[in-house]
Amino acid sequence: MERSCFDGVNVEVERLFIGAGCNRVLNNVSWGPSGLVAFGAQNAVGVFCPKSAQILTTLPGHKAVVNCTQWLPSSKDAYKVQHAVKHYLLSGSADGVIMLWEFHTIERKWRHVLQIPEIHKRSVTCFTGIMLSGNIGIFASTSSDGSIALWEIVLPIGINDECKISCLQSLSVGLKPVVALSLAKLPDDEENIVLATGGLDNKIHLYCGGHKGKFVHSCELKAHMDWIRSLDFSLPICLDGGKKSLLLVSSSQDKTIRIWKLSLRGSSSYSEVPYRKEDIGLTSFIEGPLFLAGNMSYQVSLESLLVGHEDWVYSVMWQPPLSATSNGVECYQPLSILSASMDKTMMIWKPEKITGIWVNIVTVGELSHSALGFYGGHWAPDGESILAHGYGGSFYLWKNVGLDCENWKPHKVPSGHFAAVCDIAWSKSGEYVLSVSNDQTTRVFSTWRDELSLGTRVPWHEIARPQVHGHDINCVTIIKGAGNHKFVSGAEEKVARVFEAPLSFLKTLNHAVFQKSSFENPQDVKILGANMSALGLSQKPIYAQAVSEASNRVKEEVLDSLETIPDAMPVVLKEPPVEEQLAWHTLWPESHKLYGHGNELFSLCCDHEGKLVASSCKAQSVAVAEIWLWEVGSWKAVGRLQSHSLTVTKIEFSHDDSFLLAVSRDRQFSVFAIEKSGDEISHRLITKQEAHKRIIWACSWNPFCHQFATGSRDKTVKIWGVNNSTSSSVKQITSLPNFKESVTVLSWLGRDRSSNTGILAVGMDDGLIELWNVSGGVNPWLPFNTVVALRFDPYLCHVSTVHRLAWSSDDAGDSKTMQLASCGGDHCVRVFEVRLN
Repeated sequence: MERSCFDGVNVEVERLFIGAGCNRVLNNVSWGPSGLVAFGAQNAVGVFCPKSAQILTTLPGHKAVVNCTQWLPSSKDAYKVQHAVKHYLLSGSADGVIMLWEFHTIERKWRHVLQIPEIHKRSVTCFTGIMLSGNIGIFASTSSDGSIALWEIVLPIGINDECKISCLQSLSVGLKPVVALSLAKLPDDEENIVLATGGLDNKIHLYCGGHKGKFVHSCELKAHMDWIRSLDFSLPICLDGGKKSLLLVSSSQDKTIRIWKLSLRGSSSYSEVPYRKEDIGLTSFIEGPLFLAGNMSYQVSLESLLVGHEDWVYSVMWQPPLSATSNGVECYQPLSILSASMDKTMMIWKPEKITGIWVNIVTVGELSHSALGFYGGHWAPDGESILAHGYGGSFYLWKNVGLDCENWKPHKVPSGHFAAVCDIAWSKSGEYVLSVSNDQTTRVFSTWRDELSLGTRVPWHEIARPQVHGHDINCVTIIKGAGNHKFVSGAEEKVARVFEAPLSFLKTLNHAVFQKSSFENPQDVKILGANMSALGLSQKPIYAQAVSEASNRVKEEVLDSLETIPDAMPVVLKEPPVEEQLAWHTLWPESHKLYGHGNELFSLCCDHEGKLVASSCKAQSVAVAEIWLWEVGSWKAVGRLQSHSLTVTKIEFSHDDSFLLAVSRDRQFSVFAIEKSGDEISHRLITKQEAHKRIIWACSWNPFCHQFATGSRDKTVKIWGVNNSTSSSVKQITSLPNFKESVTVLSWLGRDRSSNTGILAVGMDDGLIELWNVSGGVNPWLPFNTVVALRFDPYLCHVSTVHRLAWSSDDAGDSKTMQLASCGGDHCVRVFEVRLN
């Protein structure tokens, strides 16, 4: 929460919700012993709580896409620092930068500790780390520049101590980069550490070194036939008569998983070397090479080959250690491995009790439109939950709810877009936020109330995915006025598409907002949902009669295989949906296509009566840059407004719908008078002015009178007034002080009509948001008073360009609490609560 005060009024802002998807890269997710999951969300590090299924924060600082994260201590080392108040998180990005973050488990606060000196020249791709003691650890990082860096980290003990990180060693691996790492302490050896690496040469390389570095290449393991994607060491395990061995699990794009055993042979002599090249008999393949560590030698052998996945295996991980005693001081390694694959499944592997043969005992997965599967799988610290992240930027969580036997059920996780979010709009009554993105989806986010949440903070969830499209979606507007919920979206095609809420969504919305009805006559809606077409470019309605016939037909038919894609079956959701339900069963039917524009759609808006929709597209000439007016209902084109020579970037109706404002890349704005007489719509250009020195990205009308604000790349915001007597002249009233970054979006909220007081929300190119109090100028020609009310803390804001800001209501009235939604290039949708005291 953040507070500020102006003119005796206290302004408080609290972030209610973050919706964001996971970057679609390997090694991007880390589940720490604090119970929190860290992941990369564009240039930010996102953190979510699996218990509440809410994203808690995004950590700003990286200037490039975040590729990998790693908790210190990890879940594997949690028993060494059980009562640690502070946990640490590493994050690496595509520009070679590594950052360290501190999380205070009691205060629940985050702090940026330091940025590690740049060793890597290119993208950081993988982390691994172990704690040597309660406050000293070693971690390794690898990069696409063909290097591996080994670091020592000293965590603070005292209150005034700071973290210290030093580079112990940098290893060069040549032209074929390493993409998988794992570190472990050797059994019965307190001095030496083993580092396993794997990558594009299809081999596993083992390095040995001490606590202060000096790692040397000891041996290589050849067995996989394709790139090695994941490696993970177990804790030492007693397998052979009490002798401790170390197990290494590896996965590859050859669709197999291999388990390797490092067992102590005894003291080594310099004459004892790994098998020679000419010694290629059967014995060498069974026993494997010798691994030398100081004066000790270890035999490396292939313990098991696991075959079951049908596609690349991107991730393997040992189950985190479990407490062997009540106080948790001693831990043991469960013999359980989690694998995740591009075949859309995760598997849990365990050895049979009698034979010791490793078998697959659990398989979970998803059915989706996507042809690609999981990038990674992760254990919860207690081993009772498993998490996957997939191609669609989505998370999947299964919990073991069985008592006597394993029974894994899907559970709710945070969700959101996995590409830039271009536009958002509030529903007519403010029940939900609709967002569109370059990830080719439209999503609905809403609070989900139940009896238990009454009187408490109500969590937000994604409750529907109305549109899954074949093109990047650029803009959206919700149709206001009476009737069913409708919206119009525009994508990188020349067509605007109209969607109408089906009965399944209306009933789901009633459960979500916990009220009797959000629609007068839901029984009048005959369409239950929608089905995706073969090419993914249109969504066909599903009628009630068709659903009953389909259910009868399915009972008679038997599906040939899992590859058969079933028809969507619209369902009324009584609890927040999981990813598979969102992807399949929450589509809205498409009712109309609006043809006319010559290029891809760029901006849309609807008037306040719900009778007209205006649209614009990308343009480089006057003819293409025209604004089209569409009549809601008949969806006929009733006007083509010409004024600008380049793309019209934003259009908005005044609050009495008498004017239409347009701003453009040509640095000018236009004001059109819109007149409605019966079924006839007429329009005329009132004025066209060059308002800024650079592209005008944003505009917003004052809810109380004919005044509007414009914002530009020239870092300025100007306020203008339309002369009500003549309606033919526009004059600049005032200008806000110059901002530090380009202004990309504006949204004006009315507070007090008598004094013409309001709040202007300003979003900028660097992701920051400011609130400005604007008042006075009851007559449009009188001076205006402007003062900054609040600058949002960077931890609350976006880390890339803010694309849209939207208040849940244009006029706050007597309410002291308002909600502000935002979206940006960082893949995030955010909802804030703004309070005035």
